[in-house]
Amino acid sequence: MSIRKELVFRILFFIVIGVLVAALFNEVTFRLQGNSTSRDPQTIQLIIPRGTADKVAQGQNVLPAGQIFVVGDTLEVKNEDTVTQTLGPLVIPPGSSASIKLNQVGLMSYTCSFQTSQYYGIEVQGAITPWMRLKASLLAGLPLGLLLGVYSLVVKPLKPKTAPPQA
Repeated sequence: MSIRKELVFRILFFIVIGVLVAALFNEVTFRLQGNSTSRDPQTIQLIIPRGTADKVAQGQNVLPAGQIFVVGDTLEVKNEDTVTQTLGPLVIPPGSSASIKLNQVGLMSYTCSFQTSQYYGIEVQGAITPWMRLKASLLAGLPLGLLLGVYSLVVKPLKPKTAPPQA
């Protein structure tokens, strides 16, 4: 094999190794974060339990101060309290529910009656697709592979093949 072919083979080999290492590293860190935006849109139900209005009047929060959603999710608010509750444009009488479709990425803060702060935070994130994961692996793996390939040339330089002695 010529020195040029050996060089190309070695660099390509390390590029593949770099992309595989980056993909593995990205996937492990992604799973450790417990990210919930790698899913299809769905309906998320927020239940306001009985007695929420009384607890809010006493300065106690019953529900979390906000949630994270994926673009396309629907937030359905179900009111099990005995008092009409509100969340932004939604007015939810006792025993009923109302929903809002979350179609754009962003941070939103809605006025609400079931929080002591009178605000409810909603974060809408774009879903992480397999294409985005592949792109991240390539963006990290290609430079890593090139660096590994160049480093391999420093550690073990290519030597030109000598021609066999002629008799």
